[in-house]
Amino acid sequence: MQSFWLHWNGTPVSDAMLATEAKRRSYVVLNAWEGAMVPKLKAANPAVQVFVYKDLSSTRSYACRDGVDDAQLPTGVGYCEAEKAHPEWFLLDPNGRRFEYGGYSGHWQMDVGNTAYQDAWAANVIESSTAAGFDGVFMDNALFPCDAYHEGVCPANYPTDTALQEAYKSMLANTRDEFVAAGLKTVANLSNARLHPGAWDAYTEHLDGGFDEWWLTFDDQNLLSEYPEGWSRQVAEIASNEARGKITWVQPHFTAGQDRPHRYALASYLMAAGERAAIAEVDQTDGYGDPSPWHAEYDWDLGAPAGPYRSVAGNVFQRDFSCGTVVVNANRTASTSVTVRLGSAHADERGAEVTSVSLAGTSGAILRKPC
Repeated sequence: MQSFWLHWNGTPVSDAMLATEAKRRSYVVLNAWEGAMVPKLKAANPAVQVFVYKDLSSTRSYACRDGVDDAQLPTGVGYCEAEKAHPEWFLLDPNGRRFEYGGYSGHWQMDVGNTAYQDAWAANVIESSTAAGFDGVFMDNALFPCDAYHEGVCPANYPTDTALQEAYKSMLANTRDEFVAAGLKTVANLSNARLHPGAWDAYTEHLDGGFDEWWLTFDDQNLLSEYPEGWSRQVAEIASNEARGKITWVQPHFTAGQDRPHRYALASYLMAAGERAAIAEVDQTDGYGDPSPWHAEYDWDLGAPAGPYRSVAGNVFQRDFSCGTVVVNANRTASTSVTVRLGSAHADERGAEVTSVSLAGTSGAILRKPC
């Protein structure tokens, strides 16, 4: 299984930490001004893929100082540049006011459907990313609802979810060839795609992969079941991307040391993970700490999958590997306990030998066997 590391918070990182994380992560995301870390990560692990953070949807006024944009930006277009030359790129609400992200001061929502904005965004990002030696671009805020940052209020240009989604698909499609030609992979933040049927595949059609920032476990108790939005919708994100040769990053949220959400999320990830999917779990008490937590199970080798996952009871799923088995009970309530017979002796997460597992709703098991 594979893991990734989002170094979003920009805290100082020692060379020793960089070497450790490079060796055990498949993907790392850095801020644009952290390009000096790229050669250090590559020296420790030439195979690690390093992405740069860039917001698709906003420009940041806090990165405009005395009329000049910072040299390295978290966005593709500078606020100063847009303010002076392209004020039409700023999205407006129905009353003609610019949209500032709710809860994020200095983040101004831009018109992703404007082809001039699309071209400028791509050109700026490609130039800075290739110069720093990044392997790819992590595109934050590929949004689905038109009121994503302004509840109940949509941009005048995009008054419906469908209109906004068409704008994003236009941006991703129109810039795709430029990123491919530059040799840069693209992964976008597609958080809450599960709420918009077909949206995950429609966006990733023009990307190298997708990231689900809130995947399956939202805190210690709020665990997504098969009902109402559907456990299978989020697992299908991985399965669809694997089938199309695309990257998937999934990020569950819970408090460190909470076994139930950890095993539920990890077993669910393993239901569909192949060569390109990766998982990283967020500690609720630490936020986006550095680095994201590492779990002993990440080092387990379950061997090759025997096939896709299958249903073994109502909303209970199993996937077999040459050296193990994973089981998930995706029923809504913890009281819906189901026993699954394994067919042979396995070792559970604590090393005890078992021939069956009993799982409450929204729980999972990762089991190993000799091979």
